[in-house]
Amino acid sequence: MPLTYVTGHRNPDTDSIAAAIGYAELRARLDPDTTYLPVRLGDLNAQTRWVLDRAGAAEPDLLPHIMLRVRDVMQQDFYAAGVDDAVREVGLTMAADKLDVVPIVDHDGKLVGVMTERALARRYIRESREASSLVDTPTRVSAIASAVSGEQIVGEDVAVAGRVWVFAMEVDFPESGIGEGDVVVLGNREDAQRRMIERGVALMLVSNGSTPSDEILKLANEAGTAVVVSPLDSYVCGRMTTLAAPCRALMDAEPLTVRGNDLLEDVTDDIKNVHYRSAIAVDRRGHPIGLVTRTDLVNPTPRDVILVDHAEQGQSVTGIEQAHIVEILDHHHIGSIETRLPVRATFDPVGSTSTLVLERFQQAREEPTKPTATVLLGAILSDTVILNSPTTTERDRVAVRHLEELLGLDALKWGREMFESGSDAADAPVEALLGRDLKEYETADGPMCIAQVETAGKVLVDRLGELREALQVQHDKNGHVLSALMVTDILEKHTSLLVAGDVSAAERAFGTQADEGVLELPGVMSRKKQVAPQLLGAF
Repeated sequence: MPLTYVTGHRNPDTDSIAAAIGYAELRARLDPDTTYLPVRLGDLNAQTRWVLDRAGAAEPDLLPHIMLRVRDVMQQDFYAAGVDDAVREVGLTMAADKLDVVPIVDHDGKLVGVMTERALARRYIRESREASSLVDTPTRVSAIASAVSGEQIVGEDVAVAGRVWVFAMEVDFPESGIGEGDVVVLGNREDAQRRMIERGVALMLVSNGSTPSDEILKLANEAGTAVVVSPLDSYVCGRMTTLAAPCRALMDAEPLTVRGNDLLEDVTDDIKNVHYRSAIAVDRRGHPIGLVTRTDLVNPTPRDVILVDHAEQGQSVTGIEQAHIVEILDHHHIGSIETRLPVRATFDPVGSTSTLVLERFQQAREEPTKPTATVLLGAILSDTVILNSPTTTERDRVAVRHLEELLGLDALKWGREMFESGSDAADAPVEALLGRDLKEYETADGPMCIAQVETAGKVLVDRLGELREALQVQHDKNGHVLSALMVTDILEKHTSLLVAGDVSAAERAFGTQADEGVLELPGVMSRKKQVAPQLLGAF
């Protein structure tokens, strides 16, 4: 079943996670032939964890990147041969199915080699120039009998490992070279059959369906010489005998292997450089799970993704430029994301992307499940700061009333509990606070980042100096033109904006002076509407 990821932005907040969960649920109902998987692009903050816990909703899986992996392009339906399978049978399958390479597995199903066209061709050329031999490829008599469509009528089913001869000369020909343990193909010449038994050959293969006399069969049995009778002529019997050898004798015992989660770009050169232009994907036990050929590397189908709550490439999943963006659902400005094909994109100025998700449910005459409805409510109340943010619209209020009725709870009371219980800002490490709900933006002078920490009261007022120093260190490392941290007190409706980098640009944006890199902004609560546009306009 096709898979489409639904993801919010990096450093996810509650709206980013809830919108992914909710929209994946709705799309799965409307399109049951596709799997829609909500994912996250980073660790969850305390508030989001609180909401998911109260909702009884599962935490989305982490999506580290959306670049193509081996498992996205590999052939999962492939032919594999056993290590004891005859070379002839594998070769016939390769010819019939036009295969360049075949994985070879042992009795436990573990990959031990590959059979390639080159190996088959080299064996044929080598045997065209010198005597055929099974010396390096001991082969059972039964396998040879099967290869020549014959029947073993004397001897045990043992492995023979001598040279292979087609004897067409006089019986006393002195330079035949035939010796003990060899395999000899001959016709209905009884004197020649007798002489081969006397020389101690391991297998006498009689062609053209000529069954030897009882006397010859008795001599062969007494001498330990196996006898096979084939309906084929002597030339064909000679060629087929060596092709009865097991695959282990001819396979490449050091095949190129990859793992299913390997990035395609990391293995492409290796696949192009190996002579059989393929790699075998194996699991942790070494069992083959797929086959990747050079053809699979040409114009591979990218992974599908729906973006919610963002449209900036810098905020999205790693490798987004390689993915197929199916849709964008956002309540921010149109960002830097570029698509290869036209897509459905919604940029609607409401207070929360989760409001848009709920409206999509209603347009489809569907209702979210109780866990999903709960996370959507938490997201709307979080993004609108319990409907107090200047970004709040009447549509957000309508959405909250609908979810309030659906869930049978007091939304405002529940929202206050969420902010009070879901904040760990007072004791959180500085690094965690600087990365909380961090978003990157592109300006004319270079990238800019803005993080935001929401508190219920002045719990961080004594740590502003510590945070400002750490922000400067972070800024010196990331090379941005400006780095900012909003410390927003939702009760006081006030933001302390900590700035590193081009502080003068921030002062111009808000018309106020910074005190040791901190701008006090009463009434400011929304990054989307009250901070990001002003800072972007200063460059």
